[in-house]
Formats: sequence, structure tokens, C-alpha cells
Amino acid sequence: MNEREVHSAGGGKSRRDFLRDVAVMAGVASLGAPASAAGSPGSAAAEASPSSYLSLGPDEAAFVEALVDVMCPADRLTPRGVECGLAYFIDRQLAGAFGKGDRLYRHGPWRPGKPEDGYQRPLTPEQFYKSGIRAADEACRRRHGRSFAELDPGAADGMLTEFAAGGSTEESALLAEWFNELAYPLFVQACFADPIYGGNRSKVFWKMLGYPGLPAVNGLNMVKFRGKPFPGAGTPKSIEDFS
Repeated sequence: MNEREVHSAGGGKSRRDFLRDVAVMAGVASLGAPASAAGSPGSAAAEASPSSYLSLGPDEAAFVEALVDVMCPADRLTPRGVECGLAYFIDRQLAGAFGKGDRLYRHGPWRPGKPEDGYQRPLTPEQFYKSGIRAADEACRRRHGRSFAELDPGAADGMLTEFAAGGSTEESALLAEWFNELAYPLFVQACFADPIYGGNRSKVFWKMLGYPGLPAVNGLNMVKFRGKPFPGAGTPKSIEDFS
């Protein structure tokens, strides 16, 4: 499954099945949660959104908050995306070394690259993310007469699906690259990264999967509990728990 198969609940696989598939492909595989590890609904993660952003302006923040809420709507397992800290994570990544392109070679000439060449743009990831927001909002206004943040969830989900699918025009190709190669991967990272980075508040996505957190990367635990229930899966541990 790839980004082009993202659907809202009710179409194809459920969002939970999709997130589980993504987690496994990303290497966040459970060591085997006991039956009780599914835990209670994600109300513990329902914290207030940050009062300020470091990178996103007001309109950009409204877009990103709408994006994460559409891609992670509230249900019995998690709160909505903003309450899970997903917008906060994305903002911090854009404001930090990743967003500024600190590890990227950004000198021309700029020629079309191969997929294995990685990021090949004169813009930093932060600049590219924001240019994608502007292009996506313009597309929404042409189609619906409103910005992305003003759309109802169904219309917004439809626009994201359209962006992911791409098309023959230069704008549709740009939006496909923006969504599939930057916006969507940041969303996935926001869901499953250690909570110390701002997303995955209260380890809500780890609890949903039965992922133990840091103990899962311990070599002895990997051998001892391979294919078996991990006793600590119901109470995962983050970097902060060991600091």
C-alpha cells in the first residue's frame, strides 16, 4: 500500500488497518502485544494544541491542522490529529534542521533526478512544504470556492486523494510530489515518532499498535520476545522515560 491508496474511513481498508500497515513497513513492528494492550480510547492524548508555531503562519497552520484532522479523525482509538500533536510535530520539523535542509546538497545545476537520488529541489523542505500548501489551497478554491481549511471533511479528503493521484498538468505533478514525498511522510512520522518530538502524544499510536517503544530496539528483547507477547506493550516507554 502506498500514499495513493489513502482513503477515509468507509472506503477500502479502515484507517486503523492502513496505519498498522504503514507502521510495519516503517519498521515500527510490534513485539506482540498481549490482548489487553489495545488499551482504552486515546482520550489520554487529547491535549490542547500549541498556542504558537515556530514555522507555520496562521493560514499555513490552519491548513496543516485541517490536514492532520482529515487524515486522522477522532474515533474510539485516538483523538483527532491536532490533539495527537501531529501539527505540532510537523511545524517543529519544518522549523528545525530538516526543514532548513541542513544535510542537503542544494547547489545547482538542477536537473531531473531519479527516485533513488532523493530530494532534488532548490527549495528547502520547509519552503517546498509551504509552496505545496499555497498550490493546494489554490486548487481547492478553484474547485470548491474555499480554502482547504474551510472544506468539510469529505471534500477535503477528496482533494487529498486527488493530490496523491497526480495528473498530466505541471501543477498536479507538483502537488503529487509534494503530498507523496513530503506531506504524507511527515504525517506518518508525526504519528509514530517518539513523543519527545511533539507528535504521538501520550504514545497513543504506539498503544494502538501494541508497540513497546524503546524496549523494542533492545537486542535481547528482540530475540527473547520475537513472535511472543511483550509484557510492557500496554505501557510503552519513550526517550523521556529513560532520561
